[in-house]
Amino acid sequence: MVMTILKVDSRAGLLEGAIQRSSPHHDERPVGPPIDTIVIHGISLPPGEFGSEAIEHFFCGRLDPADHPYFATIATLQVASHLLIKRTGEIIQFVPFGKRAWHAGESSFLGRERCNDFSIGIELEGTDDIPYDKMQYTQLISVIKALMQAYPDITLNRVVGHADIAPLRKTDPGLVFDWSYLKGNLV
Repeated sequence: MVMTILKVDSRAGLLEGAIQRSSPHHDERPVGPPIDTIVIHGISLPPGEFGSEAIEHFFCGRLDPADHPYFATIATLQVASHLLIKRTGEIIQFVPFGKRAWHAGESSFLGRERCNDFSIGIELEGTDDIPYDKMQYTQLISVIKALMQAYPDITLNRVVGHADIAPLRKTDPGLVFDWSYLKGNLV
């Protein structure tokens, strides 16, 4: 596996080399809790389809409900992760890491509610039942290593899936996500 070395500009909260798209779906993090968790998500728009710019439009509040029947059901939602890793390996950042992106929703991890307060959300373009692309894992590993270096409170046991923090509502990144491969390449 060829690993891209990525770096976080901690002052700006930006991943160097990522495409920057500004989302309005964030606010200030509360004072106090450090960034110590990474939440991995899976998303495809329309569901089960890959390669369009619909995810970017959704996270930026510009999803046209007329473009697909499913979009009419979600176009008014205010959602964004910090990062999206497309199936091609392209990385797009929507929210600086120092800001609270609205990605986790109602959630709890290790007895703490409101995971958006202390986590970084990373979306993978995919579904619960279609294997993720090898390039996505390569990029995800590089991103997580860079985030762990920039935010030392993030440890391996604090890299979790959306299903782990909202098990009654969410199933992503799905049963096909290869946690062993990911975590084996983070040690």
